[in-house]
Amino acid sequence: MTPSTATTDRSATLIHDLMPDSIPVRPSDHDLTVIIPAHEEQQRLPWTLAQIKAFLDTARYDYRILVVDDGSRDRTASIASEFGPRCSTLRLACQGGKGRAVRNAMLRATGRILAFTDADLPFHLSALQTGYELLTQGRCNVVFGARDMAESTHLARRRIARHLATRVFRTVVNCLISREVTDTQCGLKLFTRQAALEIFSRVTIDGFAFDAEVVFLTHRLGYTFRRIPVTLINDYSSTLSLRRNALPMLADVLRVWFRAHFGRSLPTPHFEGNVEPESVALPKKAA
Repeated sequence: MTPSTATTDRSATLIHDLMPDSIPVRPSDHDLTVIIPAHEEQQRLPWTLAQIKAFLDTARYDYRILVVDDGSRDRTASIASEFGPRCSTLRLACQGGKGRAVRNAMLRATGRILAFTDADLPFHLSALQTGYELLTQGRCNVVFGARDMAESTHLARRRIARHLATRVFRTVVNCLISREVTDTQCGLKLFTRQAALEIFSRVTIDGFAFDAEVVFLTHRLGYTFRRIPVTLINDYSSTLSLRRNALPMLADVLRVWFRAHFGRSLPTPHFEGNVEPESVALPKKAA
């Protein structure tokens, strides 16, 4: 498929950036939505979708897989249609960053539990099941995967430069954003739909540092969370360039910190429609 053909693929729903002051809310109609942000992922996405689909079929969940194509010029937007009716694609008209892609998908997905993971599927899917069970049992509102817990396992060799950069970024985020969530950038997070709408309707960072803002908003909005260990099975991370992205990520984190300490109170998003009550009584952290 040529780039020009890929951008007009009819199997993907073309969307534009959803503004947080105008959020149409549709009723939940299944149990779990797994969101996969993707840019130029035609090579790896088929394997990833096959793995997730097989795992969720075995688990017998009522699920949907939602690929959000961040302005790709290859076949990324059309691949989900090859995996049956449970898989679909949202296609952003132009590339805007991983944070923007995940935000748009979170605000449009209709699962009672919403999760996202990376297109290279870096973690064993058992962690996805663990997080889903914690949320459906009402033990928290948000689940953060963590690569730095004692129970976490690394089966993939990490490049030294990426490992050092991760340590530096993690130290900065821990000082400025959260001392409890010590691995904000782990690419596996799950939310009840209510928590997802409240958090992602306020997310402003479009780039890779959006995870840190999600953690900050989880704290600020008082949602309970759990950290769970993950098993790292690969460390491709092809779309993250240390040279291009390190300084912008640090600048974004500093903006979140500045807004938290010197900015105004968080905006109240306007929902067009009602968010149905959670199916279980989910606790919120005391103010």
